[in-house]
Amino acid sequence: MTRDLIEFINFSFRYEVQAEPTVKNINLKIKRGEKVLLAGPSGSGKSTLGQVINGLIPHHHQGQMTGDFLIQGKPVFDLSVYEKSQLVSTVLQDMDGQFIGLSVAEDIAFALENDQLNQAEMTEKVSSWAQRLQLTKLLDHRPQDLSGGQKQRVSLAGVLVDESPILLFDEPLANLDPKTSQDMLAVIDQIHRDHGLTTIIIEHRLEEVLASSVDRVVLMDEGQIVFDGSPDDLLAGSLLTQHGIREPLYITSLRDLGVDLSGQKRLSQLEQMEVKPKPLPDFPKVEAMADKDDLLTIKDLTVAYQAGQPILDRLSLAIKKGERLAIVGRNGAGKSTLAKALCQFVPSSGQLRYQGQDISDDSIKERAERIGYVLQNPNQMISQTMIFDEVALGLRLRQVDEAEVSRRVAEVLKVCGLYAFRKWPISALSFGQKKRVTIASILVLNPEIILLDEPTAGQDWQHYREMMAFLDQLNQAGHTIVMITHDMQLMLEYSDRTLVLADGKVIAEGHPFDMLNDLAVVEAANLKQTSLFDLAGKLGVEPRDLTQYYMSQRRGQDGWK
Repeated sequence: MTRDLIEFINFSFRYEVQAEPTVKNINLKIKRGEKVLLAGPSGSGKSTLGQVINGLIPHHHQGQMTGDFLIQGKPVFDLSVYEKSQLVSTVLQDMDGQFIGLSVAEDIAFALENDQLNQAEMTEKVSSWAQRLQLTKLLDHRPQDLSGGQKQRVSLAGVLVDESPILLFDEPLANLDPKTSQDMLAVIDQIHRDHGLTTIIIEHRLEEVLASSVDRVVLMDEGQIVFDGSPDDLLAGSLLTQHGIREPLYITSLRDLGVDLSGQKRLSQLEQMEVKPKPLPDFPKVEAMADKDDLLTIKDLTVAYQAGQPILDRLSLAIKKGERLAIVGRNGAGKSTLAKALCQFVPSSGQLRYQGQDISDDSIKERAERIGYVLQNPNQMISQTMIFDEVALGLRLRQVDEAEVSRRVAEVLKVCGLYAFRKWPISALSFGQKKRVTIASILVLNPEIILLDEPTAGQDWQHYREMMAFLDQLNQAGHTIVMITHDMQLMLEYSDRTLVLADGKVIAEGHPFDMLNDLAVVEAANLKQTSLFDLAGKLGVEPRDLTQYYMSQRRGQDGWK
């Protein structure tokens, strides 16, 4: 029996709505039991390749195919969706879109019900997988009511219970806090080891995945494979930056320091690298932000979806005029609920003052004229079929002249890296591309406060930098930027101040570095120190100095000031 479980032979695929193939001449073999990271910039074709593997192509997305795709040495395109599900289990990026059951137990059992398993066996299997994934106490809960990490484990249990030989993850870390991301990768690694599953991970957050160890990295760009090999070989070269992927933070910092990486054997595992102590060169220190006036003050804000169980509990904070504010905290801390309350999307009590004026009784429309809110899940914002129409919708509802609509939409689509797709249907986009569409639809309205829930989730490094550079331009023009984020590097580089939430309250606020340097805050909020903290220990320097050095090197290089 061949060891190759998955094989693409000169494979190409073109969606019906496109003139050119999305993936071209793919030749790829994945062996039984391998753990493979599939990486690449947005639009590179990695999600399309994943949809070929799990059967969404051609059963859901139609198009023209050439070449061969084999599983276990056999062509699989003639198999039904059900037959394909016996071979490949998929954990989607949009967890809420994957849930079927009204309870966790029902959701886990769904695949077994389709298999017509008898009730005794079904109960035994559900109980077994719930125990392995620490879900036993949650079996009676609604999946939608769980935290991000718990939802991921429910999704995982729901596909593992069918015991398919191939496990495919589509950006499993996109919506998880740093600590929960670590825990999820540990679960994936344990499942991979214990059950010998062939595991494929599609993910932009390359540093976290590599730290959990993978056998191979397949890097794609413009529909083709540009690298297929070991993580260490990939990190030693410059292919990641050439193709718009963020390399691990410690790797970039070592390059800045002139360290020769060619002789390192374990570049993907910082703790195993042999790095000699090295003094930092002189560099300009990043100046502290001058104090700014309060723009929006919130006092005793309370939100409770159920009586006696507040999500936000008498929360008080201030947003300063013209600042870049990061709001961080564990999944379920109340960050997204805070954003909805600020926009009048959920009932709340408390006082809000905007430039000294009480706006507590604003209508949704009035509040929208002050605060533009970009949701975390783009599917909850999209209402149009075509990209251009989605971005233009807000302007058209305000009866803006169509010539002005065309000019402003084209401008923001260019900034968001979407201009080339302006005539595409939104259904043909990846999750990350959809996210940029929703950001563009808010940015085109030019609100004074721009509130973004995970603005860079699912974004490749090139679009990440373009988006953050654009937000900085808006900030320099006088806009106040508020970002809810799990990205600690984003927090350090692109925010002036950080608010840390836990259990519906602000538990700490201050300079971003100070928040990460306080281990009590890090633990309480499920944060994670960046790899610069660990690298500083190896180099024998202070983490604050290394972080400042890194930022001084990036200043101007990545489009931010």
